Amino acid sequence: MDFGAHLPLMDFGGHAFTLDHLVAYTKAAAQLGFRALAVNDHMVFSVPWLDGPVALAAVMQHSADMALATTVSLAVVRGPVPVAKTLGAIDRLSGGRLIVAVGPGSSAEDYAAVGIEFSQRWERFDEAIRALRALWRRDGDPFVGRFYSTEGLSLEPLPARPGGPPIWVGSWGSDAGLRRVARLGDGWLASAYNTTPDLFRDACRALRSKLSDRGRDPAAFPNALATMWCYITDDRGEADRILRERVAPTVHRPEDTLRERLPIGPPELFAEKLTAFANAGVQRVFIWPVADELHQLERFWHDVRPLVAAEGVSSAER
Repeated sequence: MDFGAHLPLMDFGGHAFTLDHLVAYTKAAAQLGFRALAVNDHMVFSVPWLDGPVALAAVMQHSADMALATTVSLAVVRGPVPVAKTLGAIDRLSGGRLIVAVGPGSSAEDYAAVGIEFSQRWERFDEAIRALRALWRRDGDPFVGRFYSTEGLSLEPLPARPGGPPIWVGSWGSDAGLRRVARLGDGWLASAYNTTPDLFRDACRALRSKLSDRGRDPAAFPNALATMWCYITDDRGEADRILRERVAPTVHRPEDTLRERLPIGPPELFAEKLTAFANAGVQRVFIWPVADELHQLERFWHDVRPLVAAEGVSSAER
């Protein structure tokens, strides 16, 4: 298992929303040794949320050799042509370091904001992925579907990598979602606050079977766990306040569920959760501190990461 960091784009309380803050966070993550830097996506939300692709482009020059990732980009809400144009430019300017994880999004408000029917999200999503691939190919047939067509379109300059950046598919782990991952994805992105190690292990086994059925090599298919909101503290009262006052009202999940699934508390608690996910087959975890972000990155790297172990589990068992 290795570790990535989410850029802190949403306001859990008192967010500065300044370039200096994001640059300092990016530099700290790179210097500590995080392997990837990620942004995710909403048009509208219950709290202020900075635009992900713009933020990623703004800090890119400070990201050293970290992979850059979207976790996820809303390919339907934004539209496959704007997404292909924007993310293709980020991949090109970063020297081919971008991983594009996409999802339909779970917010009806995002769809209403851009005038798209929420009920169409899954059919549009399948088409959007195929459209992205067509737009990033130098040669090949255009994609023509019910909702999108790339016929006659050229978005040069193309991304740095031939065929464009890898496209991962976000799924919480449902059977339908995993079928879509196996059919359309170059990797699988799961959601930390919507799963547990046991659920992830079961989903990972199901995905391996679906990949094999399609003639794809499960051992060569990457995965990651995103949106692991966290806060490291040895003060139980502070942990309870962070969960109750910052996280639960912001992410709209029951407090008890979040307490079970998110690492808000001492380093040992965080390491225990990560070790369980490592043993379940997770290859990368993107953490997202909900407050005091720079110090939290340092605490994670020095106090949590050395405690994480994946003992006695072979790749075959995963």
